Amino acid sequence: MRAAYLPGGRRVDLREVDTPVPGPGQVLVRVRASTICGSDIRAIYREHLGTGAEAYQGVVGGHEPAGEVVEVGPGCRERAVGDRVVVYHISGCGLCRECRRGYQISCTGSGRAGYGWQRDGGHADFVLAEERDLLPLPDALTFVDGAIVACGGATAYEALRRAEVSGDDSVLVTGLGPVGQLVGLFARAHGSGLVVGTDPSPQRRRAALDLGAVHVALDPGDAAGLGEVLGEGADVAVDASGAGPAQLQALELTRRWGRTVLVGEGGRLSVDVSEVIIHKQLTVHGSWVASTWRTADLLERLPRWGVHPEVVVTHRFGLDEVARAYEVADSAAGGKVAVLPHG
Repeated sequence: MRAAYLPGGRRVDLREVDTPVPGPGQVLVRVRASTICGSDIRAIYREHLGTGAEAYQGVVGGHEPAGEVVEVGPGCRERAVGDRVVVYHISGCGLCRECRRGYQISCTGSGRAGYGWQRDGGHADFVLAEERDLLPLPDALTFVDGAIVACGGATAYEALRRAEVSGDDSVLVTGLGPVGQLVGLFARAHGSGLVVGTDPSPQRRRAALDLGAVHVALDPGDAAGLGEVLGEGADVAVDASGAGPAQLQALELTRRWGRTVLVGEGGRLSVDVSEVIIHKQLTVHGSWVASTWRTADLLERLPRWGVHPEVVVTHRFGLDEVARAYEVADSAAGGKVAVLPHG
């Protein structure tokens, strides 16, 4: 089978390798869609960064796969050949407190391995997955929808659920890349009557408006415009940029007794804690991706909402074009980029 590796230095190595055979409790999935996440670009494609969760181990890239089951190993109890599935992108030890809560992303056990990071991921014709890491993909959703939910979509949804967003809330989204756009789309699905987005890129502001992800999109430097639209501030602010200035703006533009969620990775933040957080009585959440049960919940809700996450995709490539797919994703010229090994 074909499989793409990310050796660093903005290179992609497409190789022919043996198709894996599922062992006990494992499932072989034909990959139908594998989208590119910003963390793939930041921490693997450009250079190999970090230890622990970001320690790339020279495996097949891609941690947002969806596809169909083609073979099941001994002992599998729920998945069968032909099932449409999403691969939750972290395989945890299953024994630590975080795994038992469903937050495999925070697994503290020695068995933690991220697909596309420490074990082979979805930029291939097939991916070998643990049965426990698979979530059913409803027929009403596309494989690209499912791939986006595997990480980026679930990340956006978890952030909103942490803040307990409802139709009573105005929502500010700082950073209108794919995750920020999904935050806006899901906030509107929760009934929010005012979703405001900020981003320095005119293209991303325009895209968010065209998608219906936000009602208003402004440059973060437009203080007058933000004051006019938000008044005393947003009930909920979500930073999806991972940039210090935008994170600070999210805090500053959250109204008294409001909730702020920091979900974008990276950035350094310097803040007057008393003035910005304590005196305003804010609740501040750090939200790292999502739990398996929250991801499954989103997959169930999307058909009822009539929302398709794939609307944030602007470019699609076959597996033979995966190097070009990464070039486009790295340029940040568009939205989400999808790799489709089997069309």
